[in-house]
Amino acid sequence: MATTTIPIGSDHAGFILKEAIIKHLQSKGFELKDYGCYSEESIDYPDYAHPVSEYITSNEGSLGILICGSGNGINMTANKHQGVRSALCWNPEIALLARQHNNANIIAIPARFITIEAALLIVDVFLATSFEGGRHQLRVNKINC
Repeated sequence: MATTTIPIGSDHAGFILKEAIIKHLQSKGFELKDYGCYSEESIDYPDYAHPVSEYITSNEGSLGILICGSGNGINMTANKHQGVRSALCWNPEIALLARQHNNANIIAIPARFITIEAALLIVDVFLATSFEGGRHQLRVNKINC
């Protein structure tokens, strides 16, 4: 992946995991834009999914990270944005296929259902994998109505 800024956001359930991911990626030289949240105090996930999604739609070719308890709510919110292809990923193989076959540009992670170690591996795979194009591009073209 090109060295671009990676937008990241989470709700309160994903806060600790978000902080671990930021530290992990910064140690690898990535630049991150943290859209929050900034504590474990209860908040609403759409308030963090929308800014990350807007970053993705405004910065072609960028990849983003979203985290909430189940990964579902934040993923659903992100996918309301035209041009966002957010994929709920809970293991490295799904993250790999989300990039290779679906050209996912946001990864949604279920903080309450995976370990920090697993999440770091999932993020690494997601960021290191390229879209294969070809027959997959034809399918991706059919996603937007």
